[in-house]
Amino acid sequence: MKNIELLAPAGDFDAFQFAIDAGADAVYIGGEKYSARAFSNNFDLEEIKVAVEYAHIRNVQVYVAVNTLILTHEFDECITYLDELYKLNVDAIIVQDYGLLNVALKRFYVVEDVSRAAEGFSQTWYPHLYRVKLKQIYDSQEFKEILNKDAGAGDGKTLRDVLSTYEQEMQINNAVVQQAEADSPKSGYDIAHFYTLQVDDNGKPELVTTDTTQLDATTQNTLADRVTQTPSKEGYDGYILGDGIAPNGEQFGFGISFPATSDKGDYFLRTDFLPNRLFRRDNSRWVKMEDNIRMTLTNTDTRSTQKGTFVNNTKTSTIAGESVTERQSLSKALRPKADN
Repeated sequence: MKNIELLAPAGDFDAFQFAIDAGADAVYIGGEKYSARAFSNNFDLEEIKVAVEYAHIRNVQVYVAVNTLILTHEFDECITYLDELYKLNVDAIIVQDYGLLNVALKRFYVVEDVSRAAEGFSQTWYPHLYRVKLKQIYDSQEFKEILNKDAGAGDGKTLRDVLSTYEQEMQINNAVVQQAEADSPKSGYDIAHFYTLQVDDNGKPELVTTDTTQLDATTQNTLADRVTQTPSKEGYDGYILGDGIAPNGEQFGFGISFPATSDKGDYFLRTDFLPNRLFRRDNSRWVKMEDNIRMTLTNTDTRSTQKGTFVNNTKTSTIAGESVTERQSLSKALRPKADN
């Protein structure tokens, strides 16, 4: 007996919930782009993510309609959109344009085999962590009818489900990322556990004492038991060391402006800089010490780097009553505009 799947449409999240509560096996929705469901409210990527999580907990599948005809100049952007849907773990894409299907499937790969690189291990070069063998995701129309037949185990699974290596490949893929993050959680080198000794002009330890008759209670980092001055720089040189943390476990403040009161040797992290910048008080002025340039190696949209923040920036600002896209080239931003 052929299993019947109850597939229901949903134009917004309320309808999506109603369809699942009513017993739908799968729900198909439209995104904000490339969907023929133009008169529905449709879902943005964040709403699709929530919808997928909501459905999968209840053992319901989610299909996303990408069912408009794709123009030539839209292909790259559409494939990027498909990649976003793939990351959100949607169960299927409903496609009308076979030209898109032929192009898009060749852009996606799954992990087939993983091994350590023979050249050695380097903490600063991500390809040295693992060597990954990939294979393309493809669809073979001539085997479709065979693979969709019942596997005969009595559990309703098809031959496609039994022969599929999707779960195994996804587990390998996730394990590779998790192990890589454990081996090298951030780029560069971690020197936070090393001690740095501040020296004077003669190369001797710079000592500091706190006279109780001169102690200013407003300088929170002045300790009565302090013996040596705080370091003016990290005592170690290397590739990508800055982490925005004061050396030797020293206290430091943070904010978008310097504190009104401070003492020599105090540290302050300016969070309005990107990347965040650590300063040290040197008598009458604040001196830059380092930038927080160490970051996670996983390439996600949340990486707070200058490049990543620019590329992933979709915000707009209103200037003189006009909506301006923040992510644009300098030449375009400075181009004179004709008077209307």
